Amino acid sequence: MDALYFIGDSKIQIKEIPMPVPTDDEVLLKMKASGICGSDLKNYIEPQASKSIFSVPGHEPVGIVVEIGKNVVNVEVGDRVMVHHYMGCLECSMCRIGFTQMCPTVKEGYGGILDGGHQEYMKVKSYTCIPIPENLDFLSAAACSCGTGTAFHAIKRLDMTAMDTIAIFGQGPVGLSATMFAAQLGIKVIAIDVMDYRLTLAKDLGADITINSATNDPEYLIRDLTNGIGADCTLDATGIPNVRLQAVDSAKLWGKVCFVGEGNMTNFDVSQQIIHKQLTIIGSWTFSQSGLAEVANFVTEKNSPMSTLITHTFKLDKAQEAYNTFTSGASGKIIFSID
Repeated sequence: MDALYFIGDSKIQIKEIPMPVPTDDEVLLKMKASGICGSDLKNYIEPQASKSIFSVPGHEPVGIVVEIGKNVVNVEVGDRVMVHHYMGCLECSMCRIGFTQMCPTVKEGYGGILDGGHQEYMKVKSYTCIPIPENLDFLSAAACSCGTGTAFHAIKRLDMTAMDTIAIFGQGPVGLSATMFAAQLGIKVIAIDVMDYRLTLAKDLGADITINSATNDPEYLIRDLTNGIGADCTLDATGIPNVRLQAVDSAKLWGKVCFVGEGNMTNFDVSQQIIHKQLTIIGSWTFSQSGLAEVANFVTEKNSPMSTLITHTFKLDKAQEAYNTFTSGASGKIIFSID
């Protein structure tokens, strides 16, 4: 069967490898879709000379169960499933509430140390399988499995009402998903990015106002749009230090700031920027196993405009083009459709 590998220096190779064989507590999936995520890029662009991870990427996998191990009781052959891509010990307090990514002892995940979804067949632990709602398509389910689900969890953690205004910094796949969900909940959305293409997508997904921060001062405009008060909530989906500062400074007194974008160090004047503004700072990292089911059900029941969010689909043999498109920034969500 075919599988995708990052070989270093932003290059991809499709290799023919043996079919995986599930153990007693695993299932074999016929892959139907696998999403591209920004967190893929570190391993994608890593120089070939220092390459350290050689597993199959793809941590947004969905497929159909075609074989189950003898100890598997929670899924059956023929089930359509998403995969919560984190492993855990299943005994600690975090694993017991479904946040296996926060397990203090097991640090493995599909698409990282373990082979992920960018292949024709994939074996996974049965406990990571989450049923796909009946009326949800495979492409949308793949998006929910990381980026879109991450945005949903962050919007939930901000605990907003339709009376609130949120400024969302960064309109990549996670930021666009946050814009979509906030708009569906009736929240006024100010979307900020440096690319007009993505701002147009944000508008199509329900943003009330868009700001190109390459040519405008977002903090000034956000305060102007909120009668000098600032946004009730802000969300940073970039991980860029100066953008994080903009998110903090654009929030109103007693406002809430959610950090989702990963990486980099950021220096704050804690007294002036946070304490004296009585800000609530929230760090939001992906979602639980039940959270994956929750976002998939929301997208299905509320008819979220996933066909607008998902701008490109590719077959595995077009993987180089897919990642070139992703790194260009001229896309929303990109998904591999796998036959």
